[in-house]
Amino acid sequence: MADDKTLLNRQWLLAARPQGKLKLGDFEYRETPFAIPDLEPGEILLNNRVFACAPTMRNFMNPPGRSYRASVPLGTPVTGVVGAEVIASNNPDYPVGTQVNTVARWEDYSLLNPAKTEVPVYPIEGDIDLMEMMGPLSLNSLTAYYGLFGIGKPAPGETVVVSGAAGSVGTMACQFARIHGCRVIGIAGGPEKCAWLLDTLGVDGAIDYKGEDVSARLRELCPDGVDVFFDNVGGEILDAVMENIAPRGRIAVCGQVSAYNSDDPAPGPRDMMKLVYWRVRIEGFVLGDFADGVAAARQTIRQWFREGKLVARQDIRHGFAKLPESFLDLFEGANEGSLLVTAASD
Repeated sequence: MADDKTLLNRQWLLAARPQGKLKLGDFEYRETPFAIPDLEPGEILLNNRVFACAPTMRNFMNPPGRSYRASVPLGTPVTGVVGAEVIASNNPDYPVGTQVNTVARWEDYSLLNPAKTEVPVYPIEGDIDLMEMMGPLSLNSLTAYYGLFGIGKPAPGETVVVSGAAGSVGTMACQFARIHGCRVIGIAGGPEKCAWLLDTLGVDGAIDYKGEDVSARLRELCPDGVDVFFDNVGGEILDAVMENIAPRGRIAVCGQVSAYNSDDPAPGPRDMMKLVYWRVRIEGFVLGDFADGVAAARQTIRQWFREGKLVARQDIRHGFAKLPESFLDLFEGANEGSLLVTAASD
């Protein structure tokens, strides 16, 4: 039954296809009256409370044919990971009051059918709160967990290199590898981020790609080669790791940040024959590949936090109006850890 209450739905629309580097003019703000509709069987209505900004969202803004997930149509809201509360439901698995973590639109109210979404709608269970789900136990943490253990499969004592190591996914990948007993080398932009990786996360080495020769530093830090590379960046950093890969090395491809602001497709490794002779395995993945194990992985990650083995770094901005400018900060390296924007201004 529709609610007679009329609400205000704020939205951030994709106003223009980004040409190279993102700019604020690619987004447009809109607000319209919104009335809770009659829901079809299986549908739920979300009130989006927290928005996660992640570099991969840039792919959704490409035109059809260049976006590897559904391309956001011009003039419609941007899509990304949200933390939300179910405020109306015609789905017994998601009663009113359920808090969820999923992919929805940059707006206050989103109508979804969980059976038809490309990314699962994960209920927040037990005593986990919304900010914990969006931060330490987020989809980014799960991505790091399965990229490392499901794809990279390091053995204790092996050398793991992580690019984008000071970002949301990268910090978790570094820490998971350290907990597993691996040598961990993080690649990040700037001396401050590298110092944080060394002093706070306890990595064995850090490389500043902005000020150092990555390939030369990898030769120094990884004399026996890189066994596992968790790749968030691609491009020149991927080539540098390939120059230092160990025989039978594994590369888990999570993202290609170096190419997100380019109009050209992300390039592959420069020396493909090394993959042949070194028997290197390179594999891309998405979190949905491991959906059946998410609950167990979250419990493991949460236990590590309780034991003091993990550090979560969150950059929280307050106010729906700050979404586009916060998202742009990702591509300038102006965020510190997981970048979250709350719908409320305080």
